[in-house]
Amino acid sequence: MQKVEFMLTAFRDGFQSVYGCRVHAGDFMPAVQAAKEAGVTHFEAGGGAMFQSAFFYANENAFENMDLFRETVGPEANLQTLARGVNVVGLESQSSDIIKLHADMFKKHGMTTIRNFDALNDVDNLVYSGKCIKDAGLKHEVVVTMMGMAPGWPNEGHVHTPEFYTRILRNILDAGIEFDSLCFKDASGTTPPAVVGETIAMARKIVGEDVRIGFHTHETAGASVACYLAAIRAGANRIDLSLAPVSGGTCQPDVITMWHALRGSGYTLDIDVTKMLQAAKIFKDCMKDYFLPPEALATDSRIPFAPMPGGALTANTQMMRDAGILDKYEDVFTNMGECVRKGGYGTSVTPVSQFYFQQAFNNTLFGPWEKFADGYGKMVLGYFGKTPVPPDPDVVKLAAEKLGLPPTTGKVRVLNDANPKKGRKAAEEKLRAAGLPLTDENVFIAATCGDKGILFLDGKGKANVRKIVPQQGEGREESKAAPAAGAPCTITLDGRAYTVSLDDRRVTVNGHTYDFDIQASTEAALAVARANTDTASLTAPLPGMLLRCSVKDGDRVAKDQSILVLESMKMETELKAPASGVIHLKARQGDQIQTGDLLAEIR
Repeated sequence: MQKVEFMLTAFRDGFQSVYGCRVHAGDFMPAVQAAKEAGVTHFEAGGGAMFQSAFFYANENAFENMDLFRETVGPEANLQTLARGVNVVGLESQSSDIIKLHADMFKKHGMTTIRNFDALNDVDNLVYSGKCIKDAGLKHEVVVTMMGMAPGWPNEGHVHTPEFYTRILRNILDAGIEFDSLCFKDASGTTPPAVVGETIAMARKIVGEDVRIGFHTHETAGASVACYLAAIRAGANRIDLSLAPVSGGTCQPDVITMWHALRGSGYTLDIDVTKMLQAAKIFKDCMKDYFLPPEALATDSRIPFAPMPGGALTANTQMMRDAGILDKYEDVFTNMGECVRKGGYGTSVTPVSQFYFQQAFNNTLFGPWEKFADGYGKMVLGYFGKTPVPPDPDVVKLAAEKLGLPPTTGKVRVLNDANPKKGRKAAEEKLRAAGLPLTDENVFIAATCGDKGILFLDGKGKANVRKIVPQQGEGREESKAAPAAGAPCTITLDGRAYTVSLDDRRVTVNGHTYDFDIQASTEAALAVARANTDTASLTAPLPGMLLRCSVKDGDRVAKDQSILVLESMKMETELKAPASGVIHLKARQGDQIQTGDLLAEIR
C-alpha cells in the first residue's frame, strides 16, 4: 500500500470556506489538540484570510493565535500558512519591506512552511516573496494556481490547460526560485479531473521523483474526490483534506471520506480512523454554537461557469447577510462570469476572486461597469502584475477613466516601493498618529489591515462572529404591553426600529448614549428650532461599516468635501458633504450601517 500524505486544512481553509474565518481561537483549540492526538502532524494553521479576519471579525490578535496553535501542537508539527505572493495576507499588494517582514514575523510566531502563490501566475511576484521565506528559515512551497474554463469561453484551450500550467512551472524553474515543495492549487474546484491528472503527470516528468508535489482543491463543484484520485495516480505525494463539520461543500473533502475513497486502490492515508472519528466528534462539539451557512454544505453545478472559490463564496454571503442584501447574491453570481472573462482570466483565488466578486457586486447594484471596484480596476490596469491574457480593452479604458490611473506594465514591487502610502514608514506614521507602539507586529498589522487594524490595536475593534443565539421570546408569544419605566423599548420611525432606554438625563439609542435636557418651549426657542430646519442630511447609500471620519463633530465643511468612508464587501466608498455648513455626526467610527441610516446632518 502506497501512503499518501495530507495536510489538515480544517483550521484555516475549512474555517474560511464555512465561517468566513469568523471564529475565536479559544473555541477550536480542543479540536486541534484532538487532531494532534489522532496522529495529524501537518496542519494549515493560519495566513491568508485567517490573518485579517482575526482582527476584522474575531477581535483577536492573529499573531497570538499562531503562538497558541504552536503551543497546542508542540514543537515538531509542520504548521503551514498561506501567502499571496506580493499581496502576502491581504487584498492589496505590498512593498519589499513588508513582504520581508511577513516572512520574519511568521517565522517568529511559530510557523514552519509558507505556501506561496500568485493568483495571476505572474512568476515575478513569487521571486522576492519566495526569497524572503527561505531567508527567514522557513520552508517554501511554491504554487501554480489552477481554474477550469467554462465551455465556449474565449481563450478556452489556450489558458488554464496542462500546457499552460507546465509553462508557468518552467517559468518558476527558469527564475531560479528556491522551493522545498511544489503545489498545484485550485481554489474554485473547477479544474476537470483529466486536466489535473495530465498537469501533475507533466510536472512530475519536469521536476523528477525527488520533488514533493501537493494538490489542493475544493468540493464546491462536486468533483474534488475524482480530482484527488487523478492527482495521486499521476504522481502527487500530498493532498489537502478537512474534517467535519468544515468538510465537503465549499471545503476540501473530509479526511475520512478520502480514506474510504482510497480503499482497495493501492493507496491509503496513514490515519487511525477510530481516532479521527473521535477528533471529528470533539470538533463538532467545539463549533456547535456557530451559525453554519446552508450554502457551505452544498455543491453547485453552476460553479464552473462562475468560478467562485469556497473560501470566497461563504465569506461574501456572510457579508451580504450582515448588510441585509443576501437577496442580491444570485444576480451577483450571474454577473461574475463576465468579470472573469473580461478581466484577463486570472485564477479565481484571493485576491483576484474577491476582485471578480466585488466587480460583479458593483455591476449588479450600480449598473454594468458604472462603478469600478478598486482591486478589479487596478488588476486590469496592471497594478497586480500581468494577467494570463490581456483584459478587455474597453474595460481597461473605463477603469482608467473611473479610477484616474493609467495602465502600467511596471513590476508590482517596484511600483509599491515608490509609493509613499505603502511600506514600513507609512505604517509607522499611522501607528504614531494613533499613539500606538512601533513593534514589528504592529507595523505589519497596520500595513496589511489598514484602518481596521489600527482600530483593533487602539482597543476599538468589535467582534462580529456569527453564533446561534436563542431569540428573545423563542417558543412563546411576545407580550405587546408597554415596557416598564426605564426599561429598553423599541420605537419605530418611518419603518426603522430604534432600541431606546432612558436613564435620568441620558438616553441610549441603538447602543449610543447621549445627554439630553427638557425645557418648556418659548417663542425664542421655537424660532431657533425653525432656523435649524435648514438642514442637509447625509444618509448611507449602501450598508457597511463606518471606517473613517475625516472631520469632527461641529467642524465647518464645504459642499462636496470628503467627510466619511464606508466599507462594504471589503470595498471603500467615499461620502461627500451634500451642503456647506456645520456638521453634526450621527454615527461613529466602527458602527455597522444599514442603507438609509442617517450618518450626518449639516446645518
